[in-house]
This record gives sequence, structure tokens and C-alpha cells, in this order.
Amino acid sequence: MFGSRSNIGWQVASVAAVKRETGDVKTFMLEPEGGPMSFVAGQHIDVRLTAPDGYQAQRSYSIASAPERPGCIDITIELLEDGEVSPYFHYVVEPGDQIEFRGPIGGPFTWRARKGTRLLLIGGGSGVVPLMSMLRHRVASEKAVEVPAVLLYSSRTDHHIIYRGELADMDAADEDLKVIHTLTRHQPPGWTGRRRRVDLEMVRDALGVLGDLGDADGGEVLCYICGPSDFVENSAMFAVELGIAAENVMTERFGPTGT
Repeated sequence: MFGSRSNIGWQVASVAAVKRETGDVKTFMLEPEGGPMSFVAGQHIDVRLTAPDGYQAQRSYSIASAPERPGCIDITIELLEDGEVSPYFHYVVEPGDQIEFRGPIGGPFTWRARKGTRLLLIGGGSGVVPLMSMLRHRVASEKAVEVPAVLLYSSRTDHHIIYRGELADMDAADEDLKVIHTLTRHQPPGWTGRRRRVDLEMVRDALGVLGDLGDADGGEVLCYICGPSDFVENSAMFAVELGIAAENVMTERFGPTGT
């Protein structure tokens, strides 16, 4: 079993709460023992576990919470049964436990809410996590009415939609935000969302929705894409092909090591 061990450059956080998001995804609220931690939406932290024999395993997890709530940071972790770190979180970690971490980390894939921009977010699976931090920041910073936003979110099935209830509430409460879901493997009876992988036409439609939000003055489109490597590469290609400036397309990808 892993435990925590303090080292220079690393901090300790206490687990304040654990929330199940889906059958294989949980959110862990961490309270850094060193006090509030400032960060920017889109950044991540490294988590390190140390076994009694000294063996260590380290993984990076995006921060899901808004920077406006610095006293606690949320990380949302998908269970991968053959992983070293995610099973420990899912099967062992409980409120009150201590976790070793360092951060925040990351610069290019970050967003600070500012007027005069439009936000296109494209997420695949657990790639929605840093995008959720951006959406929460958009609301908490009181810039929601100034920054129209669209989230295009691809999930395997409706049971795999992370933050489903909160996203629905955000969409319903905010006329300048639209959440577009697509399911790639199975759609339940009555499903009214999209039914395929993200493609050029789907990104075109999302941009069309974004263009209809907010006032008539429009604004520069910033696009953030996060998910598996192929998903990110294809979505970024679609975004540029549809006219978004390449320098305005920020990407973050994860692979099989993100366990």
C-alpha cells in the first residue's frame, strides 16, 4: 500500500471529500496543508505515491475546480484497472487521507476570462476536466455574460458523461453557454444529442452555435481541446480548417500512461 512522504518541492494535501461522477470516475477535493494555492484554469498537479519499500509512482491530473476557490482543489480521476495510481485513489483513498502533490504546473493550456473573446471547448472523455475548470472560472469570475462559450463533449455512452448534472444546469441557466453532447458507442432510447465521433461538420456546427451566442459584436475565438491524442489531433485540424487561427488553438492530450 502506498503512503505519503514529504520531500523538498512536494506538498501534502488532505482529502476533504470524494464524489463519484460516473461508474469509473471520481472527484477528489484536496486541501493543501500549506494554505490556499493560486492557479489558472487549465493547469494540473503532479501526484506521487510512495510504497513502504520506497517504490514511487507519479501521475499528472488536471485541476477541475475554479481558481476563485483556491482553498481546495479538485482533481477528477478515471479508473484504469491496470494503472498504478488511479486504482489506489478509487479503492483506497478516503476523506481524511493525505496525498503528496506538487504544482500548479502548465502554461500554454490555460485560460483567463477576458471580454472580447469567444470560447470553443472540445473534450473527449476525461479530457473534459480542465475544460470544466475553465467553465467554472467563467462563471465565478463574473465574465459569463462577456464570454460566449460552447462545449462540444464526446463520451462513449451517456453513463460516461462526467459532470453531467452540473453541465446541464450550466446550460439551462446561461443563455450564452451551450453544451453539445455526442455519444460514440451507445445512445439510450430518446437520446437527442449527436451519435458519432467528433468530425469536421460537428465542429462547424459548434462554431455556428458559438456565432449565434452573445451580442452582435462577436469576438476572437479561442479553442481549447483536450482528450486522447488522435481525438486532439483531428479536432485541432478541423478547427484550423474552419478558420480558427492556429495560434488560438490550444491542445492537451493524454495517453495510456495517464493512469
